[in-house]
Amino acid sequence: MSNAPLRAVAPKPPMTVQRRWQVGLIALGVAMLGIGGIVLLLDVNPLRYPGIAVWFLGALILHDGVAAMVVFGISVVMRRAGRRIPPPVITIVQGALVIGAIITAIVVPEILKKNLGTANPTILPLDYGLNLVLFYAGLAVATAVAIGVSRVVARRRP
Repeated sequence: MSNAPLRAVAPKPPMTVQRRWQVGLIALGVAMLGIGGIVLLLDVNPLRYPGIAVWFLGALILHDGVAAMVVFGISVVMRRAGRRIPPPVITIVQGALVIGAIITAIVVPEILKKNLGTANPTILPLDYGLNLVLFYAGLAVATAVAIGVSRVVARRRP
């Protein structure tokens, strides 16, 4: 037996609301990932797995190689502007860039496929290029409104 003195162990602090949300959202994400894996195994023909793997590889390259670098670069430029650009404005712009990148990743394949043509013209009936431009315009307006609201709220705070 050791002669070392016994140390009292401090009780763990209770989980904060933020930590509870984090744990809950992580658990939800893992559950959704598991459901997706089960659906993939049960409903998708194994001959399609290579195509799915290529799509995931493309999404990874698009996310890590393009979208993340654009958001990071713009964030660095905005932060180097000094105190002229408040942090909430930078955060709002970052969010808008991420949303724009996600929608672009979803819509560009549809634009490309429509330009190549389909055997059934009713599969891709819309003008996806125009819709993407209109989405960008709406996103710019929503971003400007969010920045305006954040500035008004910041001025009202003591």
